Amino acid sequence: MVLIEKVPMNFQTLFEKHGLQVKVEKGNHIFQEGENANELYLILKGSVQINKETENGKELTLRICGPNSLIGECAVFGSPVIHTMSAKALINTELLSIKKDNLEMLLTEQPTLMIEYIRWLQTEHMKTQSILRDIVLHGKKGALYSTLIRLANTYGKLDDNNDIHININLTNTDLANLCSTSREMVNRMLNDLKKQGIISFEKSIITIHDLDYLKKEICCEDCPLTICRID
Repeated sequence: MVLIEKVPMNFQTLFEKHGLQVKVEKGNHIFQEGENANELYLILKGSVQINKETENGKELTLRICGPNSLIGECAVFGSPVIHTMSAKALINTELLSIKKDNLEMLLTEQPTLMIEYIRWLQTEHMKTQSILRDIVLHGKKGALYSTLIRLANTYGKLDDNNDIHININLTNTDLANLCSTSREMVNRMLNDLKKQGIISFEKSIITIHDLDYLKKEICCEDCPLTICRID
């Protein structure tokens, strides 16, 4: 898959120079929805799940972030500064953190960096909007198919047979949370795709054999790869 720069390089340098290292063990939260948003984080190692709790108490996963991803970004220049989502470590994770006030000061002092950040943040908002669009407009099947496409674009590895191996361990519950549906429904749809030879899976690793089929089924708009991602 095409390598996409997740955060502007100058922004990574800023965190490396001014950030404090934070280690979070698997299953623990980095921050939770409703908490004060006093820090932003750059992931160095590991994997982090970004979740939103719906009105009926269900968990909707909006992002699965890896190294060089920025989380907690809604806090910058925001008021009130409350986290609107939760972040949980899927594996042992290392991050760099910068206090919100310090980052705002650094961005104000460096207008070029501020512009880079705004452009990057706009891309992140477009990614979230496209995910919500697919969940709302394309139903359960469309939500799963678009999620598989985004996972392929983000974590996929192409082999010599043009099959795409999604190089991240996900349970069917994880997939259900990404699709805002039940685990049973995801199981059924995955098995249907497997019977058709569209995908195969071994343990928690999914391989996509026919990405074009998934795109055609949801009338894919061929969004740029910077947008059609899950991180």
